[in-house]
Amino acid sequence: MAQTKAEAEPDQPDEQLDRAIEELRGVLREEEKCPGDPFQSGANSSIIMTIPVDVQIILGSTEMPVSELMALQKGSTVALNRRIGEPVDVVVNGRNIARGEITVLESDPTRFGIRLTEIIAAAKSA
Repeated sequence: MAQTKAEAEPDQPDEQLDRAIEELRGVLREEEKCPGDPFQSGANSSIIMTIPVDVQIILGSTEMPVSELMALQKGSTVALNRRIGEPVDVVVNGRNIARGEITVLESDPTRFGIRLTEIIAAAKSA
């Protein structure tokens, strides 16, 4: 069976992100082994640890025709593809990294949080 171009060529940004994540994990593991040398690994991790990332919690999604979208108004309800109690996705910089359940924060009952229930392993590149 012939492969399509998308199947034959791996997704470049995903491979680069996988390599960067593995490299970061390696640096952090090395730092854990040698915590006494702040000049060697501490500087590297402090730079890395300050990089901002975009974290999104995805409750669900839906598809609708443009006509329905244009008819939405204040008070409209949009049904999502997930049911109450199903896990939500945790997405970092566009990549799904975990799933979890919605919870109320103990420290502030007026706010929601996510309790992680599953970490999604990154696909290894060959």
